[in-house]
Amino acid sequence: MNKTDLTNKIAETSGLSKANAKKALEATLEAISEALKDGDKVALVGFGTFSTATRAARQGKNPLTGEVIDIAEKTVVKFKAGADLI
Repeated sequence: MNKTDLTNKIAETSGLSKANAKKALEATLEAISEALKDGDKVALVGFGTFSTATRAARQGKNPLTGEVIDIAEKTVVKFKAGADLI
């Protein structure tokens, strides 16, 4: 399912127009993104929890040359599924 399919499903299920369903979906995704950028967790009961974590800097190897490279510290998004998701 892609974003267009999800928008259509939201419109069909909620009775909203496709344009309003698209606006609602984009607003929801933007709100989640902003919360994660601010370091907050987003918990949707019955669905799951989005959070961020920091991966420490480390060394890796270029698989082509075998050269050791430094990999910088990075912030990543984590998702933990809720018990009722499936």
